[in-house]
Amino acid sequence: MDKRFYGTEFDMEEIKVPLFPSDRFNIEDFGGKGNGKDSNTEAFKQAIEACEKNGGGTVIVPEGEWFTGPIHLKSNVHLRIEKNAIIKFSDQFEEYLPVVFTRWEGVECYNYSPLIYANGCENIAITGQGSLVGNGKRWWKWKKLQKKAAKKLVGAEYNNIPVEERIFGTKEDALRPAFIQPINSKNILIEGITVINGPMWTIHPVYCENLIIRKLKLESNGPNTDGINPDSCKNVLIEECYFETGDDCIAINSGMNEDGWRVNKPCENIVIRNCHMNEGHGGVVIGSGMSGGVRNIYAHHCKFTGGERGIRLKSMRGRGGFVENIWFDHIHITDMEDEMIQINMFYGSSTVIPNTDTPPDFKNINISNLTGENAKIAIRVYGLPENALENITLQNIDVSAKKSIECHNVKGLTMSNVFIRTTTEEEGVLSKVSHINITDSTF
Repeated sequence: MDKRFYGTEFDMEEIKVPLFPSDRFNIEDFGGKGNGKDSNTEAFKQAIEACEKNGGGTVIVPEGEWFTGPIHLKSNVHLRIEKNAIIKFSDQFEEYLPVVFTRWEGVECYNYSPLIYANGCENIAITGQGSLVGNGKRWWKWKKLQKKAAKKLVGAEYNNIPVEERIFGTKEDALRPAFIQPINSKNILIEGITVINGPMWTIHPVYCENLIIRKLKLESNGPNTDGINPDSCKNVLIEECYFETGDDCIAINSGMNEDGWRVNKPCENIVIRNCHMNEGHGGVVIGSGMSGGVRNIYAHHCKFTGGERGIRLKSMRGRGGFVENIWFDHIHITDMEDEMIQINMFYGSSTVIPNTDTPPDFKNINISNLTGENAKIAIRVYGLPENALENITLQNIDVSAKKSIECHNVKGLTMSNVFIRTTTEEEGVLSKVSHINITDSTF
């Protein structure tokens, strides 16, 4: 086996595509009606159960508009959404009950079912040329109503509330579910489909291993409607996807604060390649919920156009955890409202303020072969004074922006062939930066 199949600087073997028996289960044969009106919740349930009992196969969703509540996948089931097939999900909250085990913004609990959910499954797939429409708009207003429940949940571990007592799933709690969530599962393929406007995070795999996500089109414009958020997952390939999202395009996480420390499961061995992030709060983001650790990330040959920021690593006091061994290579970034590159330990938009001041550890971050133009500032790096960022390497960077670089509280900064052209006369700022090695650079 090739231990570095994806050209990584860390060991990561090829992720195999799951295989399925040839048996096919057409949803129409289970009473399904693609008229956009009748509910197909029971038809999906029966087709998936029959497929599982058969030992696996493919559940076919043919051309038509298929209205449904939540879909729960089983092991060895391939959900195939054919061309011109649209699965349109109900926006009636009660249809997503009873509550299921999940992770909400990095904390384990029981909440509304995700629209597509799989718990403890092996060998599952969602593929095709069809679309999933989440009807998320009715959920989005809950963003303004979630504060009380979110504070209770995020502080649950700190306050010794066991997971089995963290039961939500009411309108008063207002905690929105993810669109697609496999959890505690492995050998997963999501390919080809278009996913539009879910309640919250679009694709949120949790505690998953061996996951391929490719050739997706993800469109959302609601609050916190991130694109793909691997959460304490291992061995993930994300490739050839298009993002236009209401929050981060890709956000890599591993739990929040005390609950992330308790679970203690890092997000690791992730390759992101040949993707286009068009708009979004961040193109490829790590954090802020990284308390279980993040390591071995390789993002390359991607382009970020529009939005707030391109590469974004964010955390804050109280998160603890670590981020290490990160590589960004051959990235093109244009038209950012703020930074092209941001590494910030003073993240100010956390849903809930942490209970402690435990600092995160960020080290061994490498950014190379980056081009771009038109941003407020090219590079902004803010470490904590009590726990500096370590070993940041910037190499072969050629960009233009209004301002060049601000860098504070870093131990170990290497800059080689870094050229930043600015439209102001302000010089770059390096403050409390030690172990500096700068060659052939102008900023």
